[in-house]
Order: sequence, then C-alpha cells, then structure tokens
Amino acid sequence: MKVVIAIDSFKGSLSSLEAGEAAAAGVKKACPGAECVVRPLADGGEGTVDALVAGMGGELRNVVVTGPMGEPASAKYGMLPGGVAVMEMAQASGLTLVPRDRRDPRVATTRGVGEMILDAASHGATRFIVGIGGSATNDGGAGMLQALGWRLLDGSGRDLPPGGAALSRLARIVSLDAATLSGVSFRIACDVTNPLCGDNGASAVYGPQKGATPDIVRELDAAFAHFASVAGGEPDFPGAGAAGGLGYAFKTFLGAELVPGVDLILGETRLEDAVRGADVVITGEGRLDGQTAMGKAPIGVAKLAKCHGAKVVAFAGCLGDGVEAVNVAGIDAYFPILRKIVTLDEALDCRAAAANLTATVEQAFRLIGA
Repeated sequence: MKVVIAIDSFKGSLSSLEAGEAAAAGVKKACPGAECVVRPLADGGEGTVDALVAGMGGELRNVVVTGPMGEPASAKYGMLPGGVAVMEMAQASGLTLVPRDRRDPRVATTRGVGEMILDAASHGATRFIVGIGGSATNDGGAGMLQALGWRLLDGSGRDLPPGGAALSRLARIVSLDAATLSGVSFRIACDVTNPLCGDNGASAVYGPQKGATPDIVRELDAAFAHFASVAGGEPDFPGAGAAGGLGYAFKTFLGAELVPGVDLILGETRLEDAVRGADVVITGEGRLDGQTAMGKAPIGVAKLAKCHGAKVVAFAGCLGDGVEAVNVAGIDAYFPILRKIVTLDEALDCRAAAANLTATVEQAFRLIGA
C-alpha cells in the first residue's frame, strides 16, 4: 500500500513536516509494509517558507529590511535548490509588525519586500515564490518598486515619500535598469480577487483593518486610481488589490503570475508526481471546519488525490461548524486527534499533538489496511 501524506501545519503546535512524520509513524504501526511519502503543505500564507525549506532541502536566510513604518525589521525567506527563493511579504511588511495604535496605511511601505527580493537575487535567486497575505500596507507596491530601482517622481522631479497617499502626487515613473532583475520570474500566491480601486478594491475592503477611516479610504482609492493612470497596466484584474495593491505592482511592473496559493504550492512541491499510484492520501490541518471546504490546502490535496483515484483521509486538532462540507469537497473521512478533554496549552504541546496524531492515524489504518 502506498500512502502519500501532505498535512498543513497545526499552527502553534506542529509544522507541516512534523505532522506528516507523525502521521507516517501511525501508518507504519498499523501497516508495517506500507510505503509512506511525506510532502510539505502550505497555502502561500504564514508557514509557507518554513514548510518549503524543510520539505525541499532549502535553507533559511535572515535579512534586516525596512519595516512597514520605516523602522528596521528582521525578515526571513527561503532559498531552495535551483535558484528558487520563497518569501512571505508579511515578514517585511506585515500587519503584525505594527502596533494597532500606530497603523496608518497612508504612509506604510512595502520597501522591505523589495529589499528581500534584492538580497535573494544577490544570492543567485532567479525564480521567486511570494505569498502576499497579511500586509500592513496600502501603497500599491510603490515601496517595493522604489527599493528595486524604479523612481516615482512628483511634478518637481522629486522622489515620492513612502506610502500610498503620496501616489496622488505621482507625475512620472522612471524605469529601473533592466539588468537588475534580468532573467528573474515571479509567481505570486494570491487568494483574493479584489481589483486595485473601487468599492471592492484594496483601500475599501482591506484599508479599515490597517487603520483607514472612511476619509482615508477615499483618499487612498483616489491615489490608486491616479497611480494606475500614470503607470498603465490593468487595475481591474483579479488580485490587483491584494496586499494593498502589491498584486498590481507585481504583475504590471514585474510580469508576475498570480496563482491561488494552494495550487502554487502543490505545483512547486510536485505533489501530483507523488500521488500517482497512491492508494490513500492523508491530509489535514489544525482545525477542519466549513471554511476548509472553501478551497483551503487540504481540499487542494483532496482534489488532486481524487484525480488519481486515491482515498482521502484527513486528521485535525479539532473540528468546527460545517465540517461535513469537506466530505462533499473530496475528503472521504476525517478524524479529530484529541483523545481526552485537555486544556488548550496541553492540546498544543508539540509532543502531545504528535503522539495523538500518530495514535489516531494508527487506529484509522488498522481499518483501512485490513
């Protein structure tokens, strides 16, 4: 029996690969002769760098960059074999880096994202995988572009200051030296479809959580419309408004491809190659519920497995409302791993979680492998 295991992290407890190895141990206890293949799983958001670095033989790099409010921030990214860099923009420009009382999307900058890219390029990266969720910024990617070498100038020929509000004064854009990123490609993990501007745009939908009042939303939306008129490109493509307009900058200026996060990660890890010939595929995450069925990572795994005729079993730290929907979405059966009533701290303890996952998988596979 061939079993392929791709489990998302149990956040605060087990990494993707730790969960995968714990599940493999349970399979082996029930079916000692089973072939187990463990692959990393992520959705392009938090944990993607760690999952791909650990699962694909990469290494982590740490770099000090410009944080969202202009202060130094320590960011990490991964270098994978073959000149592939994997990044989470939130490492450099994330909302969690800014205290609630200091959030101001008018001046927050994505400069640190560009600085991460430059650092990786200086170490040989030619392909970039970038997750762009969780931003504190609403600058249309202007800070990133400035870090990479573009000049965004006002009517007096002066460089614009940081932040999206300054884009209202943009008069012209001077392109960077093409040699800076020659031969470099970008694939962006993007799970939102918002355009750059308008009622469903970046400023209106995501600005308030970053500190924008209704007046600020209107100011930033007008600045983005002006930015798009100067920069060109299509401001209404799905994902243009992702990460405060960073999706627009990536596609318009860097020719990036925007891809749903799960699809991007499954493709990069070549999970389909492993799933071919599998009898059972194991997936899961910390909490399975109705939202899981709306395209989260375990459902991406399940759909892939079903294309190759494999049974799909999911394991989770806990179950939430609407979890039954995952059966319709391709998961044949799901199981919570908790074995008794415990405190949250006890449930999240990594050793206990691994032991619970191993034990639950073992019992499921005593039936599956019979």
